[in-house]
Amino acid sequence: MLDVKVLQEAPVEGKTVLVRTDYNVPLSAEGRITDASRIEMSLPTIKYLIARDAKVVLFSHLGQPNGEVVEELRLDPIASKLSELLAQPVKKFSDCIGEEVEQGIAALQPRQVAILENLRFHPGEGANDRNFAAQLAKLGDIFVNDAFATLHRAHASLVGITEFLPSYAGLLMQKEIESLTRLLQDPERPYVVIIGGQKARSKLSTLHELINKVDVILIGGGVAFTFLRAQGYEVGNSIVDETLFDDISTLLKEAKEKEVPILLPLDVVMAQSAAAEAETAIYPVGDMPRGWMGLDIGPKTIAAFVAEIKVAKTIVWAGPMGMFEIPQFAVGTRKIAEALAQTSAFSVVGGGETGEALTALKVADLPSYISTGGSACLTLLRGKSLLALEVLRR
Repeated sequence: MLDVKVLQEAPVEGKTVLVRTDYNVPLSAEGRITDASRIEMSLPTIKYLIARDAKVVLFSHLGQPNGEVVEELRLDPIASKLSELLAQPVKKFSDCIGEEVEQGIAALQPRQVAILENLRFHPGEGANDRNFAAQLAKLGDIFVNDAFATLHRAHASLVGITEFLPSYAGLLMQKEIESLTRLLQDPERPYVVIIGGQKARSKLSTLHELINKVDVILIGGGVAFTFLRAQGYEVGNSIVDETLFDDISTLLKEAKEKEVPILLPLDVVMAQSAAAEAETAIYPVGDMPRGWMGLDIGPKTIAAFVAEIKVAKTIVWAGPMGMFEIPQFAVGTRKIAEALAQTSAFSVVGGGETGEALTALKVADLPSYISTGGSACLTLLRGKSLLALEVLRR
């Protein structure tokens, strides 16, 4: 996995370097950045280039504008935050291709930083359109991919552009790969995986693969309710994907054959609505009432999960245990994070929603490593190749 061309090998001195970042950060209703950790983690690569008199041109996506200009998804808040973090102005362009952008980049001086507009305003980005990739490549001399969280996307700014420019992995990308490689190369055991989040569908293929690699699987969050319902439990109005029942039955059978325990919740925190003012109650999984929804794991489940974490030597966690945005449903996520802090195990949190949860709960410094990418992290842990990484190989 580490056999990729890295930034330190690139002749960046005095060159215009295009850096694909992942600034898909959460925004408030007022357009303020609520978690800047992805921006902060990109700074080492940017500062490395500034120190070598490069012109630094950053580009990223934000949200899902689906090939159209969406005013609320412009990158102006990110440019402002970068200016603050770098203590120097960051020029923001109103597009990511075109003559005006080309002229603006040509006028940049060494050590200056600029950021292009949201790549996904153009349909050519998601389509990995060769012409769009070529227009991006015209803007610089060297391409650096530092957007680990997007590696599972075959997009023009990640894959197509590498046809036209010398391409390298940035410092954040290298750090991500090195941390995850440790999980693939003879991890210390017991090896425990914790799966949560809202959607069971996005986690099932990962679970099928991980059964062959890990010792114990703990399932919480919204994912757990599809598993419980598939086994005949009443789950009230909890989130459920009924189309996955057959697949889950197959998974549970595979796990039993391989003697890999899959631990589901013993009790859950429920409410009649997902609201801060809602009345809550704790129910055993066999007594969940209709009309209520599960929004967090209960105390008995927390104790069972923590017991597994205490004896683990390697831990991967992807997906919060409940609706962490509301304090009364954030207890499970917080307790799992605190348990990780109290163990000597090597622990990796798959980023995305889980990383946001730990930052919001102010426990982001507790695991050994928090990846910036959820889906990309899980794909690599499954041992699957990622095209955007493959094109960086030597």
